[in-house]
Amino acid sequence: MYQGATWRNGFKADYERIFVEPWSPYLGAILLVMVILGLMISGLFWGVFGGLKLWGDWFNSTIGLGEALKIKTELDSPLMHRMSLMNITLLSGAFAAALMSRQFGISRAPRLEYAWGALGGTLMGIGATLAGGCTTGGFFTPVLHSSPAGWMMALGLMAGAVIGLKLLLWTLGNISWGMQVPASGESSSRERYPLFGVLVAGVIVTWTLIWAYSADEKLAVRAVIVIAGFAMGFILHRSRLCFARGFREPFMTAEGDMTKALILALAIAIPLASLLFQKKVIDPYIAIPATFWAGSLLGGVIFGVGMIFAGGCASGALWRAGEGNLKLWVAIVFFAWGGSTFSGLLRRWDVMTLDVNLDGLEFTKVGIQAYLPDMLGGWEWAFLVGFGILLLWYFLVRYNESTDTFTVL
Repeated sequence: MYQGATWRNGFKADYERIFVEPWSPYLGAILLVMVILGLMISGLFWGVFGGLKLWGDWFNSTIGLGEALKIKTELDSPLMHRMSLMNITLLSGAFAAALMSRQFGISRAPRLEYAWGALGGTLMGIGATLAGGCTTGGFFTPVLHSSPAGWMMALGLMAGAVIGLKLLLWTLGNISWGMQVPASGESSSRERYPLFGVLVAGVIVTWTLIWAYSADEKLAVRAVIVIAGFAMGFILHRSRLCFARGFREPFMTAEGDMTKALILALAIAIPLASLLFQKKVIDPYIAIPATFWAGSLLGGVIFGVGMIFAGGCASGALWRAGEGNLKLWVAIVFFAWGGSTFSGLLRRWDVMTLDVNLDGLEFTKVGIQAYLPDMLGGWEWAFLVGFGILLLWYFLVRYNESTDTFTVL
């Protein structure tokens, strides 16, 4: 009996260590890069906004705005669109992780917070449209693909975070409506079902295997997306890795761990991704938006303000929604709707219409595709610029942790 109890206690301790105790954001950053590189080896890349915009396009078409916004009549199925599928499985991964860690629960917020979620989500949709992506597709992935568009959006995100924090601080002192905290329903809404989390994971694995061995080549390719999206959602939840926090916390509390985790992820991923580009495993231009520099910068500022009011970015909103945060569900809905609507308006105004210049690069009225190795004549200078920015960013974050120089609250 004693040996049996010891055996069970050992497995229980391992389960708690892996599925309950929080992971380091640095571990999360490393694991996330591994999944992203796996996608790239398959000829794919990580993006969030395109999938959310599809959801918004479906909604706008359903309510009769499709023609006015120039939305195409034959929209992809949410399960066949690559980014939409990735978002759905990312949500599933976060949901499973929350269940298995006993952290799932319906999280209610004061009424004003839902208004901020709607406002923030709409602004993020507008910003992502201008930048050609959110913190994932407009910042992280372009930087990974050695495009200065990502760095330009990062600059905009920092400025937007500062503006957003100052505006939010003003609202705290001047708006009292809707600040009442709702009655707690913890006993009924925060029940924990770890076994359901295991069941969700099993469904995803089964789904992946069915599609992977399907005779339909399209489904076989998307099998990679199913398991990769689930893994990213699981990793993001367990490590609490959040791009919004990476840009917000240095200006809010001077805490820099999340920012340094993002810096670590890019420091590992940039040289590894460059090998894939040089070996022609994947074309770097497929994930570089035609928004450098004006669209990336302005979109970053607007997105940065939005993510402060929403309380998360695109991927962060998805994984937190997966653990039951109702405010983030509101933000996602308005993000999708705002992105679809503003994209339609810009199409009508011919702002985001793609054209190709003499060098074969796509461009719009807010920018152009920009790839550092081509701009600078080789990878040596591209690495120098990329790692130089990362080193400067790390220095400023580390300095701020010690001095509170850049905090605005």
